Amino acid sequence: MTTLTYPEVGATRLGPLPEGYHHLHHRAAVGHGRADFETAAAAVTEWRMHRGAGARVRATAARADTGVGVAVSLGVGPFRVGAHCEVVWAEYGETRTGFAYGTTERHPEQGEESFVVELADDATVWFTVTAFSRPACWYARLGGPVVPVLQHWYARRLGDTLRRSSSGA
Repeated sequence: MTTLTYPEVGATRLGPLPEGYHHLHHRAAVGHGRADFETAAAAVTEWRMHRGAGARVRATAARADTGVGVAVSLGVGPFRVGAHCEVVWAEYGETRTGFAYGTTERHPEQGEESFVVELADDATVWFTVTAFSRPACWYARLGGPVVPVLQHWYARRLGDTLRRSSSGA
């Protein structure tokens, strides 16, 4: 187990998001019905969503669970940025499945991000990304206002990846 770099562990599950961080909230419909929910839930918790969106993922387990270590990297060649995290909560329910990971010492940001799939009463399958973060290293600080833009872009890309993988959307 690694050391998390922020004290507000679990805030993406319980709320409210802590002050002093950039907040991200992205919600998108990704399918309809039980089959789409189950497909999307498995893609999220088995790292396939991240991989389908172009990220490299190395995890200490095949699916998200509390304490699992995760290294996610994006980019090309020498411009690849790695982010090391630990899963801080995971939920596997009939209508809600997802997890959150928190940053460790080898992450350019400090904070937490959750990825949740929900099956609504009208059978719409919703995907939500919730995060709070702030720079933890010089190049993240140097990125300034570009970093939140990239985070929003990536959240939308993850939702698009789930939508394409669902059978009903």
